[in-house]
Amino acid sequence: MVAFAIVVALVAVERVAELIVSRRNAAWSFARGGRETGQGHYPVMVVLHTGFLVAMLIEAFVRRPDVSPTLAWSMVLVVIAAQGLRWWCIATLGPRWNTRVIVVPDLPPVRSGPYRFLSHPNYVAVVLEGVALPLMHACWMTALAFTVANAALLTVRLRVENRALRELPSLAPRPADA
Repeated sequence: MVAFAIVVALVAVERVAELIVSRRNAAWSFARGGRETGQGHYPVMVVLHTGFLVAMLIEAFVRRPDVSPTLAWSMVLVVIAAQGLRWWCIATLGPRWNTRVIVVPDLPPVRSGPYRFLSHPNYVAVVLEGVALPLMHACWMTALAFTVANAALLTVRLRVENRALRELPSLAPRPADA
């Protein structure tokens, strides 16, 4: 339980680091004429992701599940892979990455890094982590609840992002986006 709480705390610290990077990058985008869309769902996203971290700790403490070492270690590997993918996305987008939907009109869409393969690779990382992090300590209720709630949120978020990206004059539709 202590090791799990430490991992969740480390993920929370990582989230704070993301917010610091995001705030700096959002200022960069706004200084270059960036336009934000989809502000209405952002507070829901913050509450969902914060509640996710808290919920798995509560579930682990209340249920005190038996944790299979095989499950725990395999989920550790998935969490590490998800974090690697997330930071690959952040590094690829550079100052254009943030947690909001801000598009700088004169910049072409990024098609390098993980964006060569997927339109929204960061959300693959979010989905993987949403399942794997709680399952590290057999918190299946949190994994299930977050996955369902996150699917609803991502439906809205992807619609907002895709609409914003389509407004870029240099965006040619990709087969996966059609």
